[in-house]
Amino acid sequence: MALMLNYTLKQLRYVEAAGRLGSISNAAIELAISQSSITAAIDTLEDGLGYDLFIRTPAKGIRTTPQGAEALTLIRRFMHQARHFEAEMQSVSGATRGALRIACYATAAPAFLPIILRSVTETFPEISITVLEGSLNQIVDYLNEGEADLAFSYEQFSDPRHRFEPLFDAPPYAIVPRDDPIAGAGITTLAELAKRPLVLLDLPGAREYYMRLFETAGLTLNVAHSTRSSEILRALVAGGFGASFLNIRPLDYRADESGYRIVPIIDGGKPPTFGIVTISASNPPRFVRAFIQNCIELKEKKAFTNLVVKVSTK
Repeated sequence: MALMLNYTLKQLRYVEAAGRLGSISNAAIELAISQSSITAAIDTLEDGLGYDLFIRTPAKGIRTTPQGAEALTLIRRFMHQARHFEAEMQSVSGATRGALRIACYATAAPAFLPIILRSVTETFPEISITVLEGSLNQIVDYLNEGEADLAFSYEQFSDPRHRFEPLFDAPPYAIVPRDDPIAGAGITTLAELAKRPLVLLDLPGAREYYMRLFETAGLTLNVAHSTRSSEILRALVAGGFGASFLNIRPLDYRADESGYRIVPIIDGGKPPTFGIVTISASNPPRFVRAFIQNCIELKEKKAFTNLVVKVSTK
């Protein structure tokens, strides 16, 4: 703790930005300060620590040393705690305010986040929100490294260090061109999908989940195309390049206006659960707890129903 008192929070923010962006100039642009201020902060911290945080290569930016990578992890954790401390101090007056950083699985974010953010903005106007998107693995890293206060992900990608608050089950559904016979049937199976050329969502975690889904059923995927974007995936299906599958339905889907159809899969197995992931050992500040409670209330109001594609029981 005595070591940290020798450096200002501002200097640590400068160093963290440089390490995260791999560039002193990019850090200066993000923070709207001079490059010399970033350089001075790095020099001061390196002199005090007695080792180099970065290897600086002219015209090629900077990269962390092994010791620098560990130091940056500690800096991010400290900054995470500092944000919480600042928010708690601001909340002493009774107002729920703070700067919330949330990580969200990129494929779910366009459909899921508007529901959450609209409600939170109306209920807690003094909470500002920064969204970090990424793959299922990336958003867990954001959480574990203290870059995010919480993450929205699937339960299967949390671990014993985490606390998971379920919001809704998200069974896989098929996406097929609108002239595909499956679209007319209104329902399908994994075996029917395996007969078609497929467009695969090629994101870490997602790819393994979908491959395992078919392998468990004794089926082999015929992957014709792959993409890291759910928007491009739907465009490829609409263009007739193959069928595909996802778990969370886009909010703007209209069957009569889209070039593709969304169809439930009757043998998709146990649906994964989507929800809120936090660090078990942490005691989040008031504004984070208020945000989580707001999400739970939305669940109780069935605000996420339209994101789910289920087999009809009628």
